[in-house]
Amino acid sequence: MKTLSFLLIAAALLAGCASSKSGDVYSRDQARREQTIRMGIVESVRPVTMEGTKSAVGPMAGAAVGGIAGSTLGHGQGSAVTAVIGAVAGGLAGAAIEEGVTRRQALEITVKLDNGQFLAIVQEGDAAEFRPGDRVRLLSTGGETRVTR
Repeated sequence: MKTLSFLLIAAALLAGCASSKSGDVYSRDQARREQTIRMGIVESVRPVTMEGTKSAVGPMAGAAVGGIAGSTLGHGQGSAVTAVIGAVAGGLAGAAIEEGVTRRQALEITVKLDNGQFLAIVQEGDAAEFRPGDRVRLLSTGGETRVTR
């Protein structure tokens, strides 16, 4: 029961680390930066899945929880062995939980620019937000591009 509680707490903490990559959300670092604007027409919109983050937070939290849980089993050297096994299993579980919790549904938006060039941008968003034939703006800065109306 304690292990399950720890895993749920770890999952909740990881969920708080998730960030949005929609066209309407800017990070603090992106504020007040010059952006290049290009205009175009949406050619197609396709739902895709954006993989979750794979940082050290999930495995570390899982290893800590698993190690603590494992150390409560056995006595003496057996306790140390189960702590190591618990830490390894917890680290793997923590990594999987982090990736799953931060995975997002997104859109692949293909745009034909006014100059005839085609670009595809992946960002979070609602499929009803963009439709083929819509006139859109592509805002680019620092190697990142977002599609907006």
